[in-house]
Amino acid sequence: MERAAAEGVVGVVTVGFDLNSSRQAVAIADGYANVWACVGVHPHEASQVDLQVMNDLRELSDHPKVVGIGEIGLDYYRDRSPREVQRQVFRRELELAAEVGKPVVVHDRDAHRDVIAMVRDWSRDVSSGKGSLRPPLGVLHCYSGDLAMAEELCQLGFYISVAGPVTYPSAGRLRELASQIPLGRLLVETDCPFLPPHPHRGKRNEPANVKLVAAKMAEIKSISLQEMSDITTQNARTVLRLQ
Repeated sequence: MERAAAEGVVGVVTVGFDLNSSRQAVAIADGYANVWACVGVHPHEASQVDLQVMNDLRELSDHPKVVGIGEIGLDYYRDRSPREVQRQVFRRELELAAEVGKPVVVHDRDAHRDVIAMVRDWSRDVSSGKGSLRPPLGVLHCYSGDLAMAEELCQLGFYISVAGPVTYPSAGRLRELASQIPLGRLLVETDCPFLPPHPHRGKRNEPANVKLVAAKMAEIKSISLQEMSDITTQNARTVLRLQ
């Protein structure tokens, strides 16, 4: 946190990937005025989810420092939980988010078609008044889909978050995509401890490194780092209801 503050980071969202880490995220957020938490079960851990886990997540979501339901979604790259189980759990967690009125942080790896289909159906339910959530609906984190998917997500009420890979020399396709994401829908992140930006690849990632992601995005968008920081900070406050 000290290193992050030294790099100009003004707020951090720490995100759970299962019930235990969600509890830890809430505990960390409780200890810092400028840290908030998301609670949820990652698709890798979907096989762990039962009615008790969902009830515990619902209870955790009531905490005043919890600003979203996540990290949730689908991962067809690792397939650490059966795909049908992943879809069932993702649907239940989307429904929880609508119920409690908090945006979602969505993980999508090699599952673009199913993710956009499920999010599209869910957003229609939300638009029809099911639950208490209203747009913006959430974040597609560490985005890896194409431009058409990003455009539809923005129309549905989502923000697109870019992480460390945008700084990698080989990531020309991602930089081209990132150049076309509207500034009003753009977020930057670390996904720490994973995906450290260049030149820190191979090391443990941390919140301070988000400045490097913001700097690369500022370069891509041909604006100043300060302007990029101001825009993405305001976007984060908007989607997470931190005004």
